[in-house]
Amino acid sequence: MSDHHDKLPWTQPGWREQASAWIHAELGRRGVLVVGEIEQPHLRPWSTVLRVPTSAGDHYFKATSPLLAHEPALTQWLAEQRPDCIAPVLAVDRARAWMLMPDGGTTLRAVIQADRDIRHWEEALPIYAQLQIDMVAQLDQLIALGCLDYRLAGLPARYAALLEDTQALMIDLPDGLTGEQYARLHAFAPQFADMCARLTAYGIPETLHHDDFHDGNIFLDAGGLRFFDWGESCAAQPFYTLVVGLRGIAYRFELAEDAPELQRLRDIYLEPWTRYSSRANLLDACALAKQIGSFCRALTWYRVVASLESPFREEQQDAVPGWLQVFLDALTT
Repeated sequence: MSDHHDKLPWTQPGWREQASAWIHAELGRRGVLVVGEIEQPHLRPWSTVLRVPTSAGDHYFKATSPLLAHEPALTQWLAEQRPDCIAPVLAVDRARAWMLMPDGGTTLRAVIQADRDIRHWEEALPIYAQLQIDMVAQLDQLIALGCLDYRLAGLPARYAALLEDTQALMIDLPDGLTGEQYARLHAFAPQFADMCARLTAYGIPETLHHDDFHDGNIFLDAGGLRFFDWGESCAAQPFYTLVVGLRGIAYRFELAEDAPELQRLRDIYLEPWTRYSSRANLLDACALAKQIGSFCRALTWYRVVASLESPFREEQQDAVPGWLQVFLDALTT
């Protein structure tokens, strides 16, 4: 990770005017007029969103930090491949990491907060699994488009590299790893390599993985479900998606980690994968993927935190040791 941090584009003078001019031009080419004040409802250290009221309803502009600059082109490509389940993209500026999208509808989160119905997930998971299966043949294209490369063959080296950056692990600091936890992670390196080899041996192909898969990143409208927010997408073992996915569902519905409802959702997700392996093998692979996927989540945060400037870095840095603690907990269960 380089020590050079680009200043966030949207903190630069004149940025808002440039973005606004681009939005007006792209909408104008489509015969759509901006009919009110452009607002900035989301501002995060890694992206910002502008809401644009238009003659054709609200549109949304998103700019991503240099770290996630691949997101617009990747999202546009995914939407072309699977317009039935990926939120559409109207326009992209690859050089500036900008994209413009129509309003996607209601988030699954808002729907579930209103109706408390877990069956929405029973519908969403098979659609998502099929998307992953469709993308198996596109693995090289996903990597070319900038997906994070979490393929199993390279993970043991990434494990070693992360453990070398002791500053990022905040050893014996508040919210960091304890010295004892760090020693356990170090000693575990050979077994981690063995876990990766075992997961590979199940023969489940690596593909698209959404590393931030929760109900806030799914739209639900009359046309069905649309997955969005692909900035943290990876080329990886597909089952890692369940790490964040099932944690989020457990949180939303106040379920224990071993609740039958969650096991049922896991089984619904795994069903399309039976073309690759037996149900028993898929369950074993899923248990392994849950452990390795927790480590991959730490890797993603490591990448994000390393790209941030103060004070954002300090606000987010506990996520790396936090996910390594989840990984250690997953090893003991």
